[in-house]
Amino acid sequence: MTADDLYQAEIVARAKSGAGDSRLDPHDARATVDNPLCGDRVTLDLSLAAGHVVALGHRTRGCALCQAAAETLRRCAPGMAPSEAPAHREALAAYLAGRQDLPERLADFSAFAPVRSHPSRQGCVLLPFEAFIEAAAMVDPDRR
Repeated sequence: MTADDLYQAEIVARAKSGAGDSRLDPHDARATVDNPLCGDRVTLDLSLAAGHVVALGHRTRGCALCQAAAETLRRCAPGMAPSEAPAHREALAAYLAGRQDLPERLADFSAFAPVRSHPSRQGCVLLPFEAFIEAAAMVDPDRR
């Protein structure tokens, strides 16, 4: 599989649409995570109401996969409870590993199917979820 197979038009379009700074101010929680292997960095903001995400913002410095994943998460997150973050991360990891289909809530992540045959790049797609989990822990102390 070539880089062209990995960086399909939908991934590139999502990366471009999420390439700006969509951080939220004010926000209820903010977390920054890094991938020391490739240098990707995601700063993610959560805005909550009634125990659910009403908005997710991010600033992502990294490859197109990481940028596209952060933007996809921004679109999928409204309505999620912060306590769901770890389960959603595990569901996406299982999908990328070829062990299961995506749950309905994460259906937009099907665009990352080409990453399934590139295990070394799966961390780029999962990094925004790591930031989501850290931010969620700030508003849900039982998850720490």
